[in-house]
Amino acid sequence: MPKASDIKKNAAVEYNGSVYIVKDIERSVPQGRAGGSIYRMRMYDVVTGHKVDESFKDSEMLNLADLIRRNATFSYEDGDEMVFMDSEDFTMYNINKEAISEEIQFITEDIQGLYVVVLNDAPVTVELPSTVELEITETDPSIKGASATSRTKPATMSTGLVIQVPEHISTGDRVKINVEEKKFMGRA
Repeated sequence: MPKASDIKKNAAVEYNGSVYIVKDIERSVPQGRAGGSIYRMRMYDVVTGHKVDESFKDSEMLNLADLIRRNATFSYEDGDEMVFMDSEDFTMYNINKEAISEEIQFITEDIQGLYVVVLNDAPVTVELPSTVELEITETDPSIKGASATSRTKPATMSTGLVIQVPEHISTGDRVKINVEEKKFMGRA
């Protein structure tokens, strides 16, 4: 049983008789009170998708849910669901787009290191690699002589994600992106 301070994003916890995926964690340190930090977590029920915001003291113990991570590849979109195929036994997993709205911005047909998270034989979310490679579909023209450490400009990726890139990067370039921070890391 980990403490609230040990819980990371996309972890699955059991709380009030349900299983939740932690999508966002905000840490605050109250002034004028003895004691530790407060962790405010935004969690989504894996079955209903219901959002819950809860606060926990850093030393509070939480139960981790028993989830299975399956290596998978993105297959296709089917209405308001995305379909993934298990890389080992070729099982198809359908996941509602709303449940993975943040992750969709990084998913392409050639993504490597993608995992489907399964709870009680039902897919609940996807786990992305720490970095992905995406192609720039739209950005201002590159400036000759601009250095890699100079100013930045917005660039739209093939998935619709918009990030800041250095001025020397142009449309059509493939770039590495840090998934957690949504930041440019370099050319691919």
